Amino acid sequence: MRFTAALGALGAVSFLSFTIPSIAAEMRGVTATEIKIGQTMPYSGPVSAFGALGKGEVGYFKMLNDKGGINGRKVNLISLDDSYAPPKSVEQTRRLVESDEVALIFSSIGTAHNTAIAKYLQSKNVPQLFIGSGASKFADITQYPQATMGVQGPFRYEARLYARYALAKNPNAKFAVISQNDDYGRDYLAGLKDVLGEQYDSVVTNATYEIQDPTIDSQIVKLKASGADVFVIAATPKFAAQAIRKSFEIGWRPMTFLSNVAVWISTVMEPAGLEAGTGILSTAYVKDPDDPDWKDDPGVKDWRAFMTKYVPEADQHDTNYVNSYNSAMALEAVLKACGDDLSTGNILKQAFAIHDLELPMLLPGIKINTSATDHVPVDQMQFMRFNGKTWERFGELRTGN
Repeated sequence: MRFTAALGALGAVSFLSFTIPSIAAEMRGVTATEIKIGQTMPYSGPVSAFGALGKGEVGYFKMLNDKGGINGRKVNLISLDDSYAPPKSVEQTRRLVESDEVALIFSSIGTAHNTAIAKYLQSKNVPQLFIGSGASKFADITQYPQATMGVQGPFRYEARLYARYALAKNPNAKFAVISQNDDYGRDYLAGLKDVLGEQYDSVVTNATYEIQDPTIDSQIVKLKASGADVFVIAATPKFAAQAIRKSFEIGWRPMTFLSNVAVWISTVMEPAGLEAGTGILSTAYVKDPDDPDWKDDPGVKDWRAFMTKYVPEADQHDTNYVNSYNSAMALEAVLKACGDDLSTGNILKQAFAIHDLELPMLLPGIKINTSATDHVPVDQMQFMRFNGKTWERFGELRTGN
């Protein structure tokens, strides 16, 4: 599957490549009229719900192109399906770099997937911007010098907030964790260990699952038997819904924290059963368009207008589309800052020099900042609780540092 926000004819692009060779030589994927960027997305496979991110980003650049693009150039976002399989991510990324000759890779989804393509992109000197993963490993600039994390709270930071909150309520809390058996799930365990320290092994029981597993019911029964009074669900939507439903069915009612990548009402809370999810805690860093507090918010109104026109088939209750809007807007800011110098060096320079960027769909007070030594755009989150119908925010913004 291939989605694109491109406008313009191939003949015009080919002609320009011959008439302005200096641009083609110095700025890969860039002509006088176009900036070509690429990404991989799980439009099929076990987490196809996350394909909403790609669809929203394609829609955003269509909107931007209708307004004239960036500094006179249209943005051609080529979005390819990788079925959430790292080998397919590598194959499609190579195609984007070697056949499509994109200027950068943007917002590709998945921790294992971005890990799999990172060394290749570094060898080709291709920026890997606003990664579609909250795994804290991508903040390590020695391993990922040409990457920025996505416009989201890192998983490890999120887990630290959960541990601190639980311990504030009960200093003797015992934790049970259901986690995906990869870097995504391990980041939550690392965050708990950051806070629990030497106590970790004695107070944490962990069960894992594979993305191909049909069910995780047996793992939830095992975790209940541990006697834990805190339950951390570090799972993608399908398995998060199973965890919520099963724990409710077996009468297990611990303090429950849900990964903020799985807070969607339509794909998680409703399938799990709204009653089953009542009281669950998570974190937020974006405005929820379903929250009555934002009914008259200009940013939410603009987002809804964008969605209605450019992604009309989408479920506007799905906050994945809010994340896609934020990510695309952040990349727009970077490309605008580049001016006419869209060389790899300047793209990276601007990506690592974002200062107090406010986006209309981030929660008030959250600003995007990066530097040469800090590639984490967002480090603040706010707690929220599911009330049986929607998520309610409470407390102040907190940092997971």
